[in-house]
Amino acid sequence: MNILVLNCGSSSVKFQIIATDVDAIEHNADRRLASGIIERIGGEAVLTFRVDGKVSRQTAPVRDHRQAVEQILRWACSGESGIAEVQSVADIHAIGHRVVHGGECFTHSTLITDEVIRGIEACIDLAPLHNPANLKGIRAGAEVFGPGFPQVAVFDTAFHQTLNEVAYLYALPYQLYRRHRLRRYGFHGTSFRYVAYRYRQLTGKSREETNIVALHLGNGCSACAIRAGASVDTSMGYTPLEGLMMGTRAGDIDPSIVDFLEMKEGFTAREIEALLNKQSGLLGVSGLTNDMRDLLDEIHEHDDRRAKLAVAMFCYRARKYIGAYLAAMGGADAVVFTGGIGENAAEVRTRICEGLEWFGLELDPAQNQALVNRREGVISREGSRLAAYVIPTDEELLIARDTARCVAGVPNPY
Repeated sequence: MNILVLNCGSSSVKFQIIATDVDAIEHNADRRLASGIIERIGGEAVLTFRVDGKVSRQTAPVRDHRQAVEQILRWACSGESGIAEVQSVADIHAIGHRVVHGGECFTHSTLITDEVIRGIEACIDLAPLHNPANLKGIRAGAEVFGPGFPQVAVFDTAFHQTLNEVAYLYALPYQLYRRHRLRRYGFHGTSFRYVAYRYRQLTGKSREETNIVALHLGNGCSACAIRAGASVDTSMGYTPLEGLMMGTRAGDIDPSIVDFLEMKEGFTAREIEALLNKQSGLLGVSGLTNDMRDLLDEIHEHDDRRAKLAVAMFCYRARKYIGAYLAAMGGADAVVFTGGIGENAAEVRTRICEGLEWFGLELDPAQNQALVNRREGVISREGSRLAAYVIPTDEELLIARDTARCVAGVPNPY
């Protein structure tokens, strides 16, 4: 089964084509056939396609998400793409969509129906920047492939629906939760599901034996406490702004700062939201960049004070969350790093783990340095009471697998 995986933004469509089915999943024999992105939808778009390490780029007018999907198919089915398994539209058997917010409606991936679309629409207030774009992708798929073509929604928030109310409620008047569903939802759930599953494969543990603290560290960052294979707490909250310090997001702050900025700086609510989401985090503290690689270069080459401060704050806050979750869980077996920074910045992993020796975590410096560029494995010393792993995430693969299972009517084992 060839699955077209779509991750739709307001003016972009990321895609992968993955060959998988229930048997391939069981034997870890899925195959990634192609990937790419269409950017600047609504004008002269930039199209990037990848097959077997070969990259091609072109520009073309792309009016909307439907035309973007048509462009992907036109390229994939052409002889130029080199995808032997896809010769016509009929060789695409289902579409899997990343959907950011499922609210309390969706606790697992599901085949898309009119009722499911209404449920995603009902969550637009919770993710006004993301769910409308995700819906454009779903509607584009239906228009291009026709009614009845199997499409599956895979929700970022679904993995965290196992949180109990002690963990997900805010200490606000309870009627505000009842009226507006103000609560912690959490994000990066697809990533956390994948690394928890992969951790089980690497260690031979059952789901019930899977007790880890996972850190997804990229431009967006979050932590997740996973006990018996299920999410029991996570750092992102009602929106992805809460929690860890991120590339451009502030993470946890005192809410009174918002009122202070209104009074002292004359900022509007929208300006403050932009400041907290796009001008803060590593970028805001360093005044240089939100890219961890560049900040580390600035530290090593120029000993830049604010770059050092930004990285130190980033690592300190991540370490605090690990300690908090180890306490909340009553201990764990491993800390797992994933995401662009978590997978590739060995120095950041070292800094985060400093001080965790009290919990029994002892890094192996050589292993830590070796595991970059999507290499996975253990980075703690043999015999370390609390292990540490690097596990590159693969959200697109998980979306493809969920799609294959939903189409086949097979229960999800994650």
